[in-house]
Amino acid sequence: MSNPSSPATAGRFITLEGGEGTGKSTQVRRLVAALEAKGITALGTREPGGAPGAEQIRKLMVEGEPGRWDPITETLLAYAARADHVARTIGPALLKGSWVISDRFNDSTFAYQGWGRGVPRETIRRIDAAVLDDFAPDLTLVLDLDVALGLERAHRREDGKASAENRFEKFGTDFHEKLRQAFLDIARRNPQRCKVIDAGGTEDQVAEAIFAAVSQRFDL
Repeated sequence: MSNPSSPATAGRFITLEGGEGTGKSTQVRRLVAALEAKGITALGTREPGGAPGAEQIRKLMVEGEPGRWDPITETLLAYAARADHVARTIGPALLKGSWVISDRFNDSTFAYQGWGRGVPRETIRRIDAAVLDDFAPDLTLVLDLDVALGLERAHRREDGKASAENRFEKFGTDFHEKLRQAFLDIARRNPQRCKVIDAGGTEDQVAEAIFAAVSQRFDL
């Protein structure tokens, strides 16, 4: 797969990563709105999902019981969805010069299926290389939050509305602690690409921190 964010395009690819309840979906919407207020065409998207086929795979991954899939099957599902997402949504938008803001990307697979479920990092790296061919975000914002608070927020979010997309929330607290450490480790390993954002503040405070990081990186 060729890299759709080559220097010949004006688009930028930004990802928001983090555990459950860190507010990524809300902050994707906020960032898209802030960029558009600056006159930048921006598209918000998500993983798993973001394209018709990928959304069908999403249902397989995020619904049901924790033991529905073994770890390697889950990893392959994630990359099948990601391939569709890049080919049908992210790539075309970047080639048109749009900025793409995604709620999760490949770092989530290294965290969830790697650290969380025990798939060897090298196995995921090989799959990643085959599917993405070195395509990577221009900037990744890791939303960091205390695990207990994040899970509380996630459960509160579901109050009063039916949501079948809670499969990963059903994994134990130890699993979610591993996820938090995984995302922080990814940020440490990739300091040029990643910026850690404290997600413990108000929605406005987090949005301001995110836009400041984006503005600094891209000289807005």
